Amino acid sequence: MTTSVPGEAGRRSGERGDLLDPRCPTRQLLDRIGTKWTSMVVKVLAGTDPGELRFAELRRRIPGISQKMLSVTLQSLVRDGLVTRRVEPTVPPAVHYRLTELGLSLERPLSALRVWAETHMPEIDRSNRLAEARQT
Repeated sequence: MTTSVPGEAGRRSGERGDLLDPRCPTRQLLDRIGTKWTSMVVKVLAGTDPGELRFAELRRRIPGISQKMLSVTLQSLVRDGLVTRRVEPTVPPAVHYRLTELGLSLERPLSALRVWAETHMPEIDRSNRLAEARQT
């Protein structure tokens, strides 16, 4: 990773930044997508055929998410251009969500993170249990 001086202007698109700098692209992305709900919404929408789901169906497919948290998560994903929102002018309005091409491109790295977690969480859990045992 290359480093930059905090406050450095003129970084070229695609240039690697300093993760400690709040303007670092990696840090900004992690701030936006670093919640479990965001990765779950992306996973569910990526696995949807024909690729579009209504709000209520999304909520049914994501155990434990509240209506408010799903709404906030979807608003953020729409604002960031990762999800599109389509409203049918019915009463009540039917609202549909779909990943954009940009959102679809995020599914692969999130999937890799899930694979890493499934592989390594037992080891991390073991380490935590050992640390707790040492404290007692």
